[in-house]
Amino acid sequence: HALIQEHVQFADLGLVVVDEQHRFGVEQRAALADKAAVKPHILVMTATPIPRTVAMTAFGDLEVSTLRELPAGRQPIQTNVVPVAEQPAWLDRAWQRIREEVAKGRQAYVVVSRIGDGHSDKGDKGGEEAADAGDQETHSLLEVFEDLTGGPFHDLRVGMLHGRMGTDDKDSTMTAFGAHELDVLVATTVVEVGVDVPNATVMIVLDADRFGMSQLHQLRGRVGRGAEPGLCLLVTGAEDGAPSRARLDAVASTTDGFELSKRDVEFRREGDVLGAAQSGVRSSLRLLSVVKHESVIVAARADADAVVAADPGLTAHPVLAAAVRTLEDTDQADFLERT
Repeated sequence: HALIQEHVQFADLGLVVVDEQHRFGVEQRAALADKAAVKPHILVMTATPIPRTVAMTAFGDLEVSTLRELPAGRQPIQTNVVPVAEQPAWLDRAWQRIREEVAKGRQAYVVVSRIGDGHSDKGDKGGEEAADAGDQETHSLLEVFEDLTGGPFHDLRVGMLHGRMGTDDKDSTMTAFGAHELDVLVATTVVEVGVDVPNATVMIVLDADRFGMSQLHQLRGRVGRGAEPGLCLLVTGAEDGAPSRARLDAVASTTDGFELSKRDVEFRREGDVLGAAQSGVRSSLRLLSVVKHESVIVAARADADAVVAADPGLTAHPVLAAAVRTLEDTDQADFLERT
């Protein structure tokens, strides 16, 4: 994020690579590309494309390379929804699963949505909005840490990690967890990316309905990175049939990030490919569904490519040419080249 600040300048920027693309907003990604004198090559990477990116991909505005296989050494991750509203005792069983893994010499994460006193820990990422889950009370990191260390994990080595900790404290905590000096790490979404502890095999996400689908997919990727398979338990108070519960069921049904992103489009809509909205009701599409009508979009792009190849100036298509000029004169045109 430091690179997109106004005072940062490049002598001759030719290539921009944006990793974990869903953690950045449209304007943030464009701000970096705009630092080039000539439009640079742009490569965006993510395991879970945001809805807007799925739409742009379908329309042919992005060329796609898909890596379907797991990285070497990765193990499968089993994901289960734990509906505590229906079965409160299942949360106790979830804590027991962590103890079973720790007894085998392995480690675990417990992820919560906020630190305490109403403070969230979303950082400065601009990509994904939090899932709407109503006004039900959520667990805080400070409360969970106290409850676990005084209860189910009283005899385990438990640490905490969140974004408001100082850099040295965060680094020392992660170093201790990586060195197996801690059995369990209670954390916010600061562990979503960039954390690699192969010995960690289980993750419990509390109030999982408060997280977006892409975020949950990224979080569960912290386990199953070693020789043992991973287990991710999505704890929720959402009732069966609620939209937030349906999102969790979708996450549990597949570990394919691209398939999950298509499901995300169905839930959140595709955003506006001619605007900054990356998801939500604000869409430039009327009768078209990016997911259901992908073949129509592909065929339309092929026809459009053929027309432009044969008639670059659209002289034989005055009505189409007029429509293109009208679009070019609007603010929406600025978003045509933005990923």
